[in-house]
Amino acid sequence: MPRIKSEIVVKEVETLIFTIRGQKVILDADLARIYQVKTKVLNQAVRRNSNRFPEDFMFRLTHEELRNLNSESRSTEIQPAGAMRSQFVTASKRNIRFLPLAFTEHGALMAANILNSDTAVTLSIYVIRAFLRMRRALTSNQILEKRLREIEKNLLNHDAALRDLYQRIRPLLLPPPEPRRRRIGFQAQ
Repeated sequence: MPRIKSEIVVKEVETLIFTIRGQKVILDADLARIYQVKTKVLNQAVRRNSNRFPEDFMFRLTHEELRNLNSESRSTEIQPAGAMRSQFVTASKRNIRFLPLAFTEHGALMAANILNSDTAVTLSIYVIRAFLRMRRALTSNQILEKRLREIEKNLLNHDAALRDLYQRIRPLLLPPPEPRRRRIGFQAQ
């Protein structure tokens, strides 16, 4: 694939990655669509190889997390799976039998490995690159945030120093008091 095409694919995959439980994850239906398999096939492969998916690789969403995802707007060129999508293709959209699985970066790579599909292995590279880009962006944001805090602290220190300097200079800026004039005429004491 040309470089421009891979950048587009990585950006499209990035739109499918969410932060849940403090981890960047991609939902099973979205991952299955990327790997060009049915969600049912992906989940069956995961169940058959459950020993390869510890909790830090994959976890099942709770009802509350699913509701939170439903309320988020998800606009992308690759249409993500609706949060109401069933884990079994045969189930209706209103009848969710199983809550979606969320795969971390390592879980998405492991899923590609267990699918034994050339397409999944090839596309897993783009999934990993999307996770890496998001991690780099987060790191750079944290660095910028730290730098802004330092600048704010310096400005507050400078502000205090300038206020002190102004208090000391202010008497010098006032016009000098008028000298006392001697009264003309006889003065009785």
